Amino acid sequence: MDAFLTSTVTVALAEIGDKTQLLSLFLAARYRHKWSIIAGIFVATVLNHFVSAWFGSWIVGVLPENIATYIVAACFIAVGLWVLIPDKPDNDEHNEVRKYGAFIATTILFFIAEIGDKTQVATIVLGAQYTSVMAVTIGTTLGMMIANVPIVLLGGKLMQKLPLDLARYIASAVFIILGIIALFW
Repeated sequence: MDAFLTSTVTVALAEIGDKTQLLSLFLAARYRHKWSIIAGIFVATVLNHFVSAWFGSWIVGVLPENIATYIVAACFIAVGLWVLIPDKPDNDEHNEVRKYGAFIATTILFFIAEIGDKTQVATIVLGAQYTSVMAVTIGTTLGMMIANVPIVLLGGKLMQKLPLDLARYIASAVFIILGIIALFW
């Protein structure tokens, strides 16, 4: 349960102001079928985060425990610092998939946007920390949905009201604290 809850909260916070959240806003403005966008976010996230959590769990299994502990802690702290840097949308990838419907476009764009993203790195680290691929995948996917579904449904109104800087600071603190805990747990 700890893996699930930690994964949910960390990714929900880390996703605020992230480029995939900006992508949600773009897709909501571009397409009318909001539930197709939400379904695309879900499918892309499950696929990406399952592989990421599995990789994190696998890599910690092949590394010596003392080295794995330091790597996991350092990665949490690094992601915590990375969260402080605001993302900007990457419009190049949007032009390629405009001809597809909302579901296909969202699934492709989200999967690509998540590669190397903060939340993917966080999922790898959470998978390494908890070695529970399913709990981490379900938690990080739920966190992603918590952060993105309101953006799709409520769009710009919600983005104007959220204090993005405060959310980034909180997410950064959570990751750094998790890194410190990983060192001593």
